[in-house]
Amino acid sequence: MLDEDLDDIHPLFHGAPSSASFKKLRKRIVRYTREAIEQYGMIERGARWLVCLSGGKDSYTLLAVLHELQWRGLLPVELLACNLDQGQPGFPATVLPEFLEKMGVPHRIEYQDTYSIVKDKVPAGRTYCALCSRLRRGNLYRIAREEGCSAVVLGHHRDDILETFFMNLFHGGRLATMPPKLVNEEGDLFVYRPLAHVAEEDCEKFAKAMNYPIIPCDLCGSQDGLQRQQVKQILDQWEKNAPGRRQVMFRALMNARPSHLLDPKLFDFQGLATGSVKFDTDSDLPPKLR
Repeated sequence: MLDEDLDDIHPLFHGAPSSASFKKLRKRIVRYTREAIEQYGMIERGARWLVCLSGGKDSYTLLAVLHELQWRGLLPVELLACNLDQGQPGFPATVLPEFLEKMGVPHRIEYQDTYSIVKDKVPAGRTYCALCSRLRRGNLYRIAREEGCSAVVLGHHRDDILETFFMNLFHGGRLATMPPKLVNEEGDLFVYRPLAHVAEEDCEKFAKAMNYPIIPCDLCGSQDGLQRQQVKQILDQWEKNAPGRRQVMFRALMNARPSHLLDPKLFDFQGLATGSVKFDTDSDLPPKLR
């Protein structure tokens, strides 16, 4: 169990608000992060993690919470923060190095001009996200190998996971999202998302309260009409109409029932025999059979 008194225990938390609301927020984020780490089996004792830091609110929250868990002895791994400077014009290259030095956080800053590649390869009017993400991920995998890390750790939160699910549903024709834990295609690195249970709103409140130096992504953020933005607007409206809807939908991703879907690769419908499956509740039955 976490201690009730969440006093400053790491430079990343110096200057943290003393209000009851902030302490509650901080404790909730720490609890949800620890929950995801344990639930999805992310801990390899003595391992080294490459914690990816973009300079956005989510990655700052990830960095702070992982260091709190490590400080408390609840995360027995070594943490190496990493920022990949992708050569975007106007990117404030000194902000993160100065911040990490000040906080005493071990880190590596890598410069790779993927910005020029993306601008050159992506046709006008198309979104940059897919190619930008592939190039970034490839460089992060390389850095992780060079640094002897067993995992690349990303700051995707609950809402990122939900948005990806609906993007796949609406545009990809599949039920899929970003998993909290996976192995890369080469089979030599884990990819972890410890903030999988944490709401985006909590990350925003936390980073703002801590006054972390947020760096916006102007490369894709400047593009209009992105599919992810459209999905986000839909989810925002649903949440406005029915507060708590996001969390209900997220729980659904953790409660999949292959026998109640339509994928014959996940469930043996051909071999289904009378008496072989029992419905958990009447609500699982079609209306005409209730």
